[in-house]
Amino acid sequence: MQTLRNAVMSLVVLTILTGIIYPLVITGIAQAVFPARANGSIIVKNGTPVGSEFIGQQFGSPKYFWGRPSATTPYPYNGQSSSGSNMGTNNPALMENVQARIAALHAADPGNTEKIPVDLVTASASGLDPEISPAAAEYQAARVARARGIDISQVNSLIQADTKGRLLGIFGEPRVNVLKLNLALDELNK
Repeated sequence: MQTLRNAVMSLVVLTILTGIIYPLVITGIAQAVFPARANGSIIVKNGTPVGSEFIGQQFGSPKYFWGRPSATTPYPYNGQSSSGSNMGTNNPALMENVQARIAALHAADPGNTEKIPVDLVTASASGLDPEISPAAAEYQAARVARARGIDISQVNSLIQADTKGRLLGIFGEPRVNVLKLNLALDELNK
């Protein structure tokens, strides 16, 4: 009986400590130190939330840069269904998806004969990636400039301005946030 009482007391104490006190302390610290990140890094434009810095969005218009494909279900970039496609390199469905994405890129910009960067045709592991490589942005620059009726040098300047380097100079790869780049384009093209 003593053992059962000790086990129940341990369960109650640990539940209170790890299930209530610890999350409240960590949430409080996050709100105090990093309030924007703790609240989802929401990007606000003209007083209206337009998206999160850390979750990709679907852009289909030729006047916008397109992000990495998303494999989430039931719709792309579903934050409640973060996952990859689980398709291996030998899966014919993966090759069909990649070919369809290549065809869509060629249809949107038939004159572009550049090599398509891999991040424009393959989904990330989370399916929520908000960033693309600078090469993927540059691949789309001519299409976006034509669709907006602006000079490609202006688009390339925005890409360079929005490119983030490696973390601490060594971790990760250079990247461009698609939502921020598209918002900068909208500002330029008012």
